[in-house]
Amino acid sequence: MPLVSRKGILAIAAVIDVAINARNRPVSAKALAARHRLPPRHLEPVLQALVREGILRGVRGPRGGYEIAREHRRISADDILRAANAVDDASDPPLPNSTLLNDVVRPALAEAERTLAAVLARISVEDMVKRAESK
Repeated sequence: MPLVSRKGILAIAAVIDVAINARNRPVSAKALAARHRLPPRHLEPVLQALVREGILRGVRGPRGGYEIAREHRRISADDILRAANAVDDASDPPLPNSTLLNDVVRPALAEAERTLAAVLARISVEDMVKRAESK
């Protein structure tokens, strides 16, 4: 069972891709989607959430696209996942309101999420770019 959602994984991959490839000009959503073998419509909501959170900057125009909005070392994997999780997934039905869910399951998972978030906060875009460039 993955702890990180599909859109979270795509968001991290997109940010690292932009960090690596936007050195001379912005990276288009179409190029990002092609490199990750996705339809652009799958990435656009995530990219827009990353722009709203100040992780990416959108550049308009025919040579527009996305670039990193702040220093690589100041963006963590946790920042990216929080932004991605802000994207509404209308296909997910709401969870039921039950005592077991509210009193046992949610608190246990919240504790696990806090632990994971603390670890992810220590992983920066800079760290991941270095790892990608060493491969």
